[in-house]
Amino acid sequence: MSDSLAEALRLQRRAAALGFDWRELGELWLKLAEEVGELQQAVGQGEDAIRDELGDLMFMAVNLSRHLGVDPDVALAGANAKFLRRFGLIESRLDQLPPVGDPRRLDAMEDIWQEAKRREK
Repeated sequence: MSDSLAEALRLQRRAAALGFDWRELGELWLKLAEEVGELQQAVGQGEDAIRDELGDLMFMAVNLSRHLGVDPDVALAGANAKFLRRFGLIESRLDQLPPVGDPRRLDAMEDIWQEAKRREK
């Protein structure tokens, strides 16, 4: 587990052991949405503000994973692997795509991405 993920989890478990924790899962969803909103507001306020709010969002995601009983490092590793599988299909078809800079390129890549998702089901 990355040091930062492990530290977030350790801090949250420590706080929870002392009773400083969310009462129900619904509260976490609301807080997660609040953090997303704060990050959106931070855009345009400089790198420090964005980093601060993004950190809060990531900390909240770790907190949510703890409440859902999912190891955040395992979840992120799975997301990385899924991205690699799907993006691998895009990379295998680079010669079929419009050139970089062509506005159709992203749409073509998205079509391949969606195909990769369908193949996984």
